[in-house]
Amino acid sequence: MNISSSTYSISEIKEMLERRDLVVNEEYQRAPRLWPSGPRSYFIDTILNEFPFPKLYFYEFLDRNRKTKREIVDGQQRVLTIVDFIADKFRLNAVSADYPGRRFSELPEEVQDQFMGYAVAVDVIRNAEKAQILQMFRRMNAYTLPLNEAEKRHSSFFGEFKGFINQLTDKYAALFSEWEVLTKRQILRMADAELLTEMVLSLQQGTISTSNKHLTQLYKDFDHEFPQAQEYGTKIEATLDFIIANLSSLRGTYMMKPFVLHSLFSALTHNKYGLPGFEEKTGIAPIQSFAPNVDTAIDGLKALASAHESKDQGDLKPYVDACSAGSNRESQRTVRVSYICRALRGEL
Repeated sequence: MNISSSTYSISEIKEMLERRDLVVNEEYQRAPRLWPSGPRSYFIDTILNEFPFPKLYFYEFLDRNRKTKREIVDGQQRVLTIVDFIADKFRLNAVSADYPGRRFSELPEEVQDQFMGYAVAVDVIRNAEKAQILQMFRRMNAYTLPLNEAEKRHSSFFGEFKGFINQLTDKYAALFSEWEVLTKRQILRMADAELLTEMVLSLQQGTISTSNKHLTQLYKDFDHEFPQAQEYGTKIEATLDFIIANLSSLRGTYMMKPFVLHSLFSALTHNKYGLPGFEEKTGIAPIQSFAPNVDTAIDGLKALASAHESKDQGDLKPYVDACSAGSNRESQRTVRVSYICRALRGEL
């Protein structure tokens, strides 16, 4: 078996299919056109944004007339999705931030040209028996990591809510990576999407305990329609932008632990807008401001971060205890957010 790497433009692949020089081999692939509209839109948007996608695999051989033919042995769904989009057989949904609701023919001409010229990575298999090809794919799949819960959500839903979260992850990748909130590996495995989804849950329900079931339910409830998208998007962006603009001195501190950043987000949001049920739990009312005095707020937040790091047993012990275990439980979250609210107000 010989395998060589190559690239073909989408235009070249389309022409090969039209000439029947490239065909689908259904012995290797599932029945055609199984992807619903959401995954198809997400895949096309990947190409429109010129992001790479996993390579295709073609099997090259000589037919009875000694003419070179190729079979698609891996990548059928992707190829058929591309062909159907070019043929205007479906519209992009809200997963596409730039072109929602558009068919291929409705895209700007220069975008169509860019799409047709997109370079697709292909491994071409030659001199192989079909049994060898099947064994190759079995071995490749044996090393695939099982999906975590965040990855399962993003592979199961392709509607309004996923599009909303995708736009936020794109915008705040630098915050999560450069501020060392999450490692690059965690971000690759969708930890940033999970953290942002928890922020949405806080806007919706306040400082509650969360679980994978809660987060998956958001994707399910708002898959087809997300009426709060503008409101929640405005609040999340304003809060995270405040952190970026004013709290950079907290980089590298325990205030940037993912579960603590979530509490910082919740406290800032409550101060400015109010969180559902939080005033009733704690007696802390919103003040229509993230922080009356930023310098004083930073001093208070640094004191909390230092106490967390040193496991201080002084006046801040309740906060330290709330950071030590059960970080996603309602009681611990409520304590953390209460202390951070007070720190932001200069009331520690």
